[in-house]
Amino acid sequence: MSSPDLTAAERAAVMQVMESPVLSMGQHTAGFEADMCAYTGSRYAIAVNSGTAGLHLCVRAAGIGAGDVVLTTPFSFVASTNVLLFENAVPVFVDIDPLTGNIDPALLQQAAHDLKQGGAPAGRWLPRRGATGAGAAKAMLAVDVFGQPANYDAIQALAQEYELKLIEDSCEALGAQYNGVHAGRFGQSAVFAFYPNKQMTTGEGGIIVTDDADAAALMRALRNQGRAEGDTWLEHTHLGYNYRITEMSAALGRVQLQRLDEMVAARAQVAAWYSERLQDFELVETPQVVPATTRMSWFVYVVRLAPQIDRQRVIATLAEAGIPVRPYFAPIHLQKYMRDRFGYQPGDFPVTEDLGARSLALPFSSVMTADQVSLVCEELQKAVLA
Repeated sequence: MSSPDLTAAERAAVMQVMESPVLSMGQHTAGFEADMCAYTGSRYAIAVNSGTAGLHLCVRAAGIGAGDVVLTTPFSFVASTNVLLFENAVPVFVDIDPLTGNIDPALLQQAAHDLKQGGAPAGRWLPRRGATGAGAAKAMLAVDVFGQPANYDAIQALAQEYELKLIEDSCEALGAQYNGVHAGRFGQSAVFAFYPNKQMTTGEGGIIVTDDADAAALMRALRNQGRAEGDTWLEHTHLGYNYRITEMSAALGRVQLQRLDEMVAARAQVAAWYSERLQDFELVETPQVVPATTRMSWFVYVVRLAPQIDRQRVIATLAEAGIPVRPYFAPIHLQKYMRDRFGYQPGDFPVTEDLGARSLALPFSSVMTADQVSLVCEELQKAVLA
């Protein structure tokens, strides 16, 4: 599905660490954080061992706890909801914009209003069960789906109107820009992730960015077993976690970050090849970039099949041709553990469910060639028409 884009420079950086005695919490971690601040314009960066870990620390730093309501999207990777459940908060889902797959600001406005007024019976905004005592929303967790930033003009206005804390899940959007501003610069905190299929990789890893000094200090402590500044090795001011990134990963990330714009441009070229080859094929809808996304950072290339197409048959046919494709995303609210805990049912979020049923991620990376893209498109068209 995806190949990391690595060169001799990345391999040399990792080998240099391997030849040193410091494999954790050393100069490369600090350097990676400084480099990310310089790239994004953030005041602080905290490197961690996964995007999920980063989001969890953002939730903790925002003071979100048991029973707190957080408005978020059901069309995402499950981590964006799981980090709320880790703290026994109540995720309240809001359906999505059918064009971008990002959270729908109009529905977000309605949800925030209804919850504040107390007019949100179970099954409307609050889940059917598991939300006893829940009140007005405390925060929003927005997701920049597939590398396209959410509608932050509207989201930030809502955050201010309803006094909501805003966490930005930019795990899929490093390098993107919304109206000329870097993704990750719109919430009180934001997270980027570096799994091997991302725009850049550290193997496993993530990084938090924020301008809040107190939040940064807390998250820095929490990632390191709760050791606050000034604590000794066996002193722990907070209940914390082992969310540290390794020096090998940080060194890899520093080189990858230097190449990020190059890799984002290469991914844009691959996306353009896909869109060009599929533009006249009416049974497959290609992804759209809205004007406010002044720089798309393509994470995956996800098409939507026409409703009458049997997606599983297409997947099986392509697999026989040696081409891996995947559904993307499965709606979070219909995952078994979410249905068991909160009582969600099919039909609760129709746009999310429609895109979840028709979306198909194609092979995609910055190292793909035009010939490879042509082969995928040719086989996709055959499979759809079969």
